Amino acid sequence: MIISKEDFLLQQSVSLDELKKKILPYRQQEKVRNEWLKERFETVLPKVMERSGIDMWIVACKEYNEDPVLTTLVPCAMMTARRTTILVFHYQEGKVRRMALTRPGVGLDDYYESVWTNQKGSIWCEEGSEGETQFECLGHIIRECDPETIGLNFSDEYSFGDGLSFTLYRDIMEAMDDEYIERVVSAEDVCIGWLETRTEKEMVAYNGIMEYAHAMINEAFSSRVVHPGITTNHDVKYHMLQSVIDMGMTPWFDFEVSIIRKDMTTEDETVIMPGDILHCDVGLKYLNLCTDTQENAYVLKQGETDAPQYLKDALAQVNRFQDIVISHFKEGISGNEILKAARKQAIAEGLQPCLYTHPIGYHGHAAGPTIGLWDMQQGVPIQGDYPMYNDTMYSLELNCTCDIAEWNRSITLGLETEVLFTDDTVYYVGGRQEKFHLIK
Repeated sequence: MIISKEDFLLQQSVSLDELKKKILPYRQQEKVRNEWLKERFETVLPKVMERSGIDMWIVACKEYNEDPVLTTLVPCAMMTARRTTILVFHYQEGKVRRMALTRPGVGLDDYYESVWTNQKGSIWCEEGSEGETQFECLGHIIRECDPETIGLNFSDEYSFGDGLSFTLYRDIMEAMDDEYIERVVSAEDVCIGWLETRTEKEMVAYNGIMEYAHAMINEAFSSRVVHPGITTNHDVKYHMLQSVIDMGMTPWFDFEVSIIRKDMTTEDETVIMPGDILHCDVGLKYLNLCTDTQENAYVLKQGETDAPQYLKDALAQVNRFQDIVISHFKEGISGNEILKAARKQAIAEGLQPCLYTHPIGYHGHAAGPTIGLWDMQQGVPIQGDYPMYNDTMYSLELNCTCDIAEWNRSITLGLETEVLFTDDTVYYVGGRQEKFHLIK
């Protein structure tokens, strides 16, 4: 598919100071995220459980040894597992029954049905009864629901589906009758589907979250921050990291600002000079959703008012590769198929491409199909074979090696921005970079 200008989500020119006023206080952030969670339980979870063929999903973990999916399944106030936390999801006829096997008062009451009510050895044990252990309760819930397929979070290939510890796996299996042990499968497809699928509200909100990322870079890649001959690339990096913290957000990796100039490319701390290209790789997290962005700036020389045409031509090559890649997005095809088709077309057009696009969402390098790795351009086993689904987000990360005759060398110029895939259409979320940031 060819993506037109109309398919860009709006990118507004708003200062970072103005955007800071939109950051919600923590209490309101919590309310938004908890409302999203309830909506996801009603819309996303039934869909991914039905699609996976798993009618019971068990998520279990211990405090401070949390499963990667746990924080996406509980309200904000429950920041860790409590002692041993067990959540059970039972899919029937388009709906999911949600059950919590925990002690009362941990914050799940408005989200889960409490089913471990006769707790052995506790103040909640019924008078005259020995009560039941947590895993005895799990055993009787399994018998009561009589699922055909039981998904547990173990996986050889997907870290997002491999959060169940060995001891909890052992305890769960011991709690089951023999007939149910034979019904246990990996829940990796449920884990990935749950994590990668975005609701309509999340998709809409992502545009505003990307606006913060673009505005942060726009400020950092300007004379408001950069004083050529004085400022270093590391000064710019830490300015952006501090900006994220000051906005009340979280950086999810250590930012990078590198310098490309006629005679070198470096990430080492170096004073910025006229004629330099600055390249950044930054990622923030807000409302539990991540961004991952790479953009480029040019430091004007005396008498210049724009970047040289040969550098603008190089950036246009990378933009062209972006459009080639997303033209191959289609529901049901794998990351490896997109990688192969996009590279073939780009090379036929004379580009020197490298593609390493990844899903993004609750995690920076998130659940879903891997579309190349920078060191694996012929395909990525297993993760690259996972199919693309609608209502998913991707960090369109890639580069082109561009021959610069004026510098008598080649440079690698990269871009990264978020794209949304929904209704078989791709949108650049918050726009994309098509011109260099200019620093005087």
